[in-house]
Amino acid sequence: MKKIILVCWLVIGCISVSKACDICGCGVGSYYLGILPEFNKRFAGLRYQYKTLATHLGPSGERTPLTTDETYQSAELWGGWNIGSKFRVLAFIPYNFNQRSGQTGSGNIDGLGDIALMGYYNLYNGRNTVGEKLLVQSFWLGAGIKAPTGKYEPTERLMMQESPNNFQLGTASTDFTLNAMYDVRLQNTGINVNLNYKINTENKFEYRYGNKFTSNVLAYHKFRIAKVLTVAPNVGLLYETAAKDIENNKFEVAVSGGYSLSSVAGLELSLKRLSLGANYQRIQSQNLAERRADAGDRFMIHSSIAF
Repeated sequence: MKKIILVCWLVIGCISVSKACDICGCGVGSYYLGILPEFNKRFAGLRYQYKTLATHLGPSGERTPLTTDETYQSAELWGGWNIGSKFRVLAFIPYNFNQRSGQTGSGNIDGLGDIALMGYYNLYNGRNTVGEKLLVQSFWLGAGIKAPTGKYEPTERLMMQESPNNFQLGTASTDFTLNAMYDVRLQNTGINVNLNYKINTENKFEYRYGNKFTSNVLAYHKFRIAKVLTVAPNVGLLYETAAKDIENNKFEVAVSGGYSLSSVAGLELSLKRLSLGANYQRIQSQNLAERRADAGDRFMIHSSIAF
């Protein structure tokens, strides 16, 4: 129980001290994990994410003749590998599809995004009884690296000064993450917490995206059907925040940074080695790029197989 309280305070503390994304995952990568599929050794699968963003808004967030509607889709190969009982590695290979339309013109780009690799160490894994019920806990800490494999177009920043520098396939920078995962389950009801802090470096075009913090807390219940199928509905919150971008090693980019808070509802299915899942993320509160950008609701579907 002390570990549960500690993690809850950690989430609240991180939210309190963060002051501002690569606009909450659109375009140049998202680090939302949600509930990982159950696997003993390895898993591999596909994820699909869909997000929308309105840019070139007026000073108070109102639409103008220059407002542009942007859509960001990502098809992602992802996988995990448990090495013994203490180590876990996760890998993500995205292929991005970006589209935008407005009165001043339309366009689209697609291609490989930035590949990411994360490693975790299991600090605690416990099974205890509370009365006649089983209490299961696991706590993982880790770090990761993101490679500059996605294309970055420097002229995009020059042409769209009043818009977030977000319509990119990648950041052209090698970036790093600090990660934590905690799961506590009493019999079939549990809480899952994921924290991610992304530390960005300056790319060769003298542009550095603001560091980004992502956290999600999900409550779930597992219904076991005929001993072969597990159905786990889940609900929770997703919070993302980022500092402002920096260009030329010193100038703060006004139209950047911000935060968003979303409610999340999802469903996870597990049939032997096969896992399927989907979730919908509804924006509840946001202030992005000094209100010059507005993110829409998002959804994600995924599948995986353990082997």
